[in-house]
Amino acid sequence: MADAASVARLRLIRTASIGPVTYRQLIARFGDAAAAIEALPQLAARGGGRPPVVATVSVAEREIAAARKLGARHVFIDDADYPERLAQIDDAPPALMVRGDVALLARDTVAMVGARNASAAACRFARQIAAELGREGVTVVSGLARGVDTAAHVGAIEGGTVGVIAGGIDVVYPPENAALQERIACEGLLVAEQPPGTEPRARHFPYRNRIIAGASLGTLVVEAAPRSGSLITARLAGEAGREVMAVPGSPLDPRAQGCNGLIREGAILVQSAADVIEAIRPIDARSVRSRGVRFDPPVTADASESERRVITGLLGPVPVAVDELIRQSGAAPAVVQVVLLELELAARLERHAGGRVSLIG
Repeated sequence: MADAASVARLRLIRTASIGPVTYRQLIARFGDAAAAIEALPQLAARGGGRPPVVATVSVAEREIAAARKLGARHVFIDDADYPERLAQIDDAPPALMVRGDVALLARDTVAMVGARNASAAACRFARQIAAELGREGVTVVSGLARGVDTAAHVGAIEGGTVGVIAGGIDVVYPPENAALQERIACEGLLVAEQPPGTEPRARHFPYRNRIIAGASLGTLVVEAAPRSGSLITARLAGEAGREVMAVPGSPLDPRAQGCNGLIREGAILVQSAADVIEAIRPIDARSVRSRGVRFDPPVTADASESERRVITGLLGPVPVAVDELIRQSGAAPAVVQVVLLELELAARLERHAGGRVSLIG
């Protein structure tokens, strides 16, 4: 049987209206998931809505049992072996499902991403540089997609690679990577955020990309067209304060436009594994580890009715930064956060990238 604390945490995580930020704030306020679940009705009522429908005990227990059957396990954000770099991003997943060696993410890590329809030259370069990074003790993280991702995993498999997938840990996508995915699970590390059996959908890939970027010291884009998923990963890396690197390409090849654009905007130009190592190794890993899991600011205050009215009145359908709400309302940061928490649990608030929020409807 799964322990009660894990079941409670998973119930909270699998509740539809509770995202990563809300989960952390609830744990910070109430101390554990069981207490947070008990408090949800009161918080939602203060926000002017009905409480969220919490995932049942049986749903959580079935997921934990399914993970064990697959040879996987859950790692929660407050567990000792949760990846420390990933825990630093604002929307770090409250739980990961893993198969393999989680310690690979405690080493120096580099994300390698690129075009699915990559050129033969790009795939060869990705495979070569990934192998060289592995020999230098650097873990290569990628998304098990066609093209550059696959080449990076193949090159790094002997040195250490992590595959982050968009669906459930038992779902293979693309199908031709079934053998590679299983090998990564056995010899490296396979990571999923979604429950077992989840088929990857378009909305899942940005979530996967933020794990790839957040778990790494830097992201290297080998080949990418404009507005591609690889550029989303690079943007997320930059927002997390990580290095963004790119391999230059011919201006005549549309698949190189994304990388050339990144370099023009200030990304580090990479031509060898030595360039990557030079970019990431000056970073003092102690500065990352010392900060611990982010539960800031702790939602420990209560808001008065007048404060709720002022803060809610400043919100609208256009996303606004939480810092701006704090400035204009004049309320303490913890008060603003608790009002936003109540509104979100009442299904009246939506959170956006960059610490912005908006009213729903």
